[in-house]
Parts: sequence; C-alpha cells; structure tokens
Amino acid sequence: MTHPVKWGVLGAAKFAREFMARAIHEAEGAQLVALATSSAEKAAPFQAFCPELEVFTDYDALLASDSIDAIYIPLPNHLHVEWAHKAMDAGKHVLVEKPIAMTAGEIDGVIAKRDATGLHCAEAYMIAHHPQWARVRALVTEGVIGDLVHVDVAFSYNNAADTGNIRNRADTGGGAAGDIGVYAFGCARLVTGQEPEAITSTRVVREAGVDVTTEITAKFPSFAYHGIISMRMAPYQEARFHGSKGVIVVKTPFNARVAGQAELEIRLSDHTRIETFPAINHYALQVENFCRTVREGAVYPWDLENAKGTQVMIDAVFAADQG
Repeated sequence: MTHPVKWGVLGAAKFAREFMARAIHEAEGAQLVALATSSAEKAAPFQAFCPELEVFTDYDALLASDSIDAIYIPLPNHLHVEWAHKAMDAGKHVLVEKPIAMTAGEIDGVIAKRDATGLHCAEAYMIAHHPQWARVRALVTEGVIGDLVHVDVAFSYNNAADTGNIRNRADTGGGAAGDIGVYAFGCARLVTGQEPEAITSTRVVREAGVDVTTEITAKFPSFAYHGIISMRMAPYQEARFHGSKGVIVVKTPFNARVAGQAELEIRLSDHTRIETFPAINHYALQVENFCRTVREGAVYPWDLENAKGTQVMIDAVFAADQG
C-alpha cells in the first residue's frame, strides 16, 4: 500500500486504549492520526504511544476532518448504528465495535448506507481474522473429524462488582449476548457457514434489565449446538467441534494472547495433535484486512451480512425465551 489508511477513533474507551487504537497504530497499511474526546486526561494514554495524535474535543469535528479516511467506533452499544451512519455521511470508512446493532433490523439501514456510499463498513469481529479459526474451518470442511455432529461453546467472566460498567447497564445496550454472545454463537456460523433452523431451548438470567447469563441449544441443518455465556461466572472460554471421527478443541477461542495461547487440540481415533498460533495479534490483522479492502478491494472476512446473521440468532434466542 502506497498510502496508509488514516484512522480516527471516536471516544477514549478503555478497550480502544488498551487494544484497538494500539492495533491501528501498529498495523501495516494503517496510521492512527486522530482521537475524539473532551477529556485531556483520557487522551493522554493514547498520546503516550502515539505522540503525533491529533485530539478533537468533538466527535463531529473529527468526522469533518479531511485528513481522516476511516473511523473506529468503540462507543457504548446503543450508539453504534447512529455514529456508523454519521461517519459514512461524512465520507469515512467505518469499523464499528461489536455488536454493530442491538437488533438485526437496524443493520439493514447500515447495509443500505454502505451500498449507497460505496464505503467499507464492518463490525469489529476480530476472531474472523485469526488464523486459528481459518484452520478450524478448513479442518471441518475437509472432513478431518468426519461429519460434524455437535458444537459446544462456553464463554464467561464475572463483572458483578462493577455495577457502573456499560455491560451491566440496560440504557447503554449492555448484556452478555451483545458482548460475548456474538463470539459464542457466531463462531459456529463462522466455521460452518450454516444458520440455525431453530432455537430449541433457552435459559436467560437477567439483572436490572440486562441479560447476565444465557444458555441455549439450537438446531443447525447438519449439527446440534449448545452454548453458554455469562457475566456472572468465573472466567472461562472454550469451543468444541465434535465430529463422527474426531474432536477439535479451541483452547482460547476468543481472547487469544490475553486469556491464553491460541491453540487447537485435534483428537482423532489413533492420535491427538496440538497446533499453536503464538503471538498473533488478531486486532492488528483485522485492521490490516480492513485497509486492504479499502485500498485494494480485497474480500473482507466478516461483512455486515455475516454480522446480521449472528444478530438474527441473538434476536431469536430472546424471542424464544419470551415465548
């Protein structure tokens, strides 16, 4: 890429500060140039690793800057759709933190705006960019574990004590489904390309209007699915793809490098082998893929239609629980 994609970040979110802004700063073909926050104190840690960063005190002022090509939006969930539209209206490509919307229907408008403007807009679903997931998809597709029969996924952490956290607040679009259900439910779709035919059982626990634990079973065209997500259980994550001839265990499926090493355990009838993916930063890979799509028209691994598919599944889980 001759010219790097120049990025601005809307809001000084902790996740942006610790992961995504750093990934943009480090990624090949990208350049972090701007941050919008009214707090000099919050801007300081960003400027510490990116001294040349321009700080805007107003979101709209950042969007109006001609020096910015793409926007990363890590705002609270209920603001994602609004600011995705505003960013594209300003002529910017957009990477929106997951979940991109609170309901699947909201994504239709974002897709329409993407198509009308010709801009690239995507959900920040970083696991789709990690080679361990490409490997799982290849192993399943090639029949290494035989016919896929069952997928079982668990993802949990406990933030009960952090009552002010946006994930624990209904008014900011909080809840386990939006925060981590996109991973636990979406990874089955990512690997198989299949959509659930039915949500066959649900158990949703809510606190103050927010889903804090959800357990589901679902029927896909050629396999069964079980998943549990929680913001009230000890930290844990694992995904298992169980076939007629073997099992693939994804040891650190979602927070590779942070919660543990990316590692696949492939259990077959006559042997077990381990495949590892050390030191890979899937956040940086996500940014690099985004930039290649913007500059070269490369196919993006997780488009808005894929994001909508997972939100359709989440919507169906809540509809089944109410029914």
